[in-house]
Formats: sequence, structure tokens, C-alpha cells
Amino acid sequence: MNNIIKISQRTLILAILLGGFLTLNQTYAQQNSQFTQYMYNTQSINPAYVGSRGSLSFTGLYRNQWSGLNGAPETIDFSANSPINERVGLGVSFNSDKIGPAVESVISADFSYSIPLNERNTYLSFGLKAGVNILNVDFGLLNPINPGAPDMTNIDNRLSPGIGAGVFLRSDDRWYVGLSVPNFLETDHYDDIAVSEAKERMHFYAIGGYVFDLRENLKFKPTVLAKAVQGAPLSVDFSANFLVYDILTLGAAYRWDAAVSGMVGFQFTENILIGYAYDYDTTDLGNYNFDTHEVFLRFELATKSKPKINPRFF
Repeated sequence: MNNIIKISQRTLILAILLGGFLTLNQTYAQQNSQFTQYMYNTQSINPAYVGSRGSLSFTGLYRNQWSGLNGAPETIDFSANSPINERVGLGVSFNSDKIGPAVESVISADFSYSIPLNERNTYLSFGLKAGVNILNVDFGLLNPINPGAPDMTNIDNRLSPGIGAGVFLRSDDRWYVGLSVPNFLETDHYDDIAVSEAKERMHFYAIGGYVFDLRENLKFKPTVLAKAVQGAPLSVDFSANFLVYDILTLGAAYRWDAAVSGMVGFQFTENILIGYAYDYDTTDLGNYNFDTHEVFLRFELATKSKPKINPRFF
């Protein structure tokens, strides 16, 4: 019989963040990390992007979602990639996602192969991603108030493999579109626990953007990111950024039925870009003033294939 465990309000919030109530039923949810400044972190969702910037590129991103809510998501993402030659790119990435009692870390290696399509610097890139997921869950943080609740054994460093792929079509500095699945493998996370089962489903991503030259020193870039996974609503992010004198970036974003955001970025040198985003939740959580903050830093170095850094808008 599918009895629901009686849990405290704190437990309820953590359970919702995990993707569902602690029941015998299977639960499905959108599990991959989400970022407002996804346009600076394309490698995390599409391996075909690696090497496309033509430089050795390091990107770090930190997101604190619903700040002030106990057990709210907190994400750290780091990636590095570089072209090896005109066609091959390599990269590595690390992602740590903390949600309630669960901490999931992903370590990945990325490979891309690019084919020039014409003399206008248009490339079609194919990418592969391979890595390992490390899951830790401390069920003691759920603090069930029902003494008769089934015993839940913590999960310590449970490993599962990951294999993904993507395609990325771009001009060198004008537009891009991409399709990807970061992980084809579907993993049962809690199938050995009597009270809960959760499956990690394939996530499908589509991304695109275009850079318009409005004036000599003013560029405008609208972008879109669509995310789909079985059992969760389609998620669509729209953003619009203005780049002034190749130094200052100002923009706004909208996540369909979820949040509106403001973004700012500053190109300190040709090598260093920093940025910040603030999300206002348009769901019921917005009534409780739970703020979401996101910061990122990108550092780039020249390579043999591109001896000089020319900051690009994507």
C-alpha cells in the first residue's frame, strides 16, 4: 500500500526539491542544473561547443537559487576547453549540484570535431561527452516526525556513468544553433530504498542565438534555450543582451512561467570576463522573497591556432 510518510514542513520542502514526495511511487523531474547565464556555459550541455572559441578558455559559475530557503539548490560549475587544431577541440568540466539532502557531482571529458562548410567561417561541429556521476544523499536531513517511518540508508558516493552527444552549427562571430543530450543513460537513484524511487531521465537541449550590429560599438544578441525531459514541463529561456564597446554587457532574461532576470557583464581585459545575474521568481515562491544570485568568471589564453584573443559575444 502506498502510504505517504508524515514529514515536517522542512522535510516537505526538501522532498519537493528532490523531485517528489517520499512515496513508493516513481518520481520524475527536471534534474540537470539550470543557469540564467547559459550562453556563457554552453559546454556543460553541449560537448560540440568545446574548442569553438579558438582559445584556451576557463569558465567558473556559481548559482545560489532561492537564497534563504532551507535546502534550496546551490550549484558550482567549472569547465575548461581548447582547440587542439582547426578541427578538434577537447575539454573537461566539473559540476556540483546540492539540493536539500542530495549532492550530485558530475565530472566529464568533452571532444568535438568541426567541419568547415564554406569560406564564410561556418562550421558544423559534432561532440561527445563521457563522464561519471557521484551521488551522496543524507536522509537524516529529512528529519521525519513519524517514528514508524521506514529506515532510509544514506547514499555514499554512488557512481553511475554518463555518455552524451551534441551538434553545434555556427558562424565564427554571428550566429549559432545547437542540439544535445548531455547524458543518454537513465539511472535509478533510489531503487534500493523501500520508500522512494527516482529515475534520472534524458534531457534534450536546443540552443540558438544571433548577433546584430546596431551601431559601430553596439551589438545586440537575442538567445533561446529549450529544455525537455519526460515527466516535466518544457522549459524555455529567452534572453537579450547588449554589448557596448566590446566591454559592458547589459541584458535581461525570462524563464517561461518561472522567473525574470537581469544580467550584467564586464570585460576587464581581453582575457577576463565577469558577470552577474539576479532572478526574480514569478511562481508562488516569489511571494516569500527568495532571491537567486548567479556569478561567473571566464579567463582565456591565446593558443597556437589563435595567437591573439578577440572577445566574442558567444
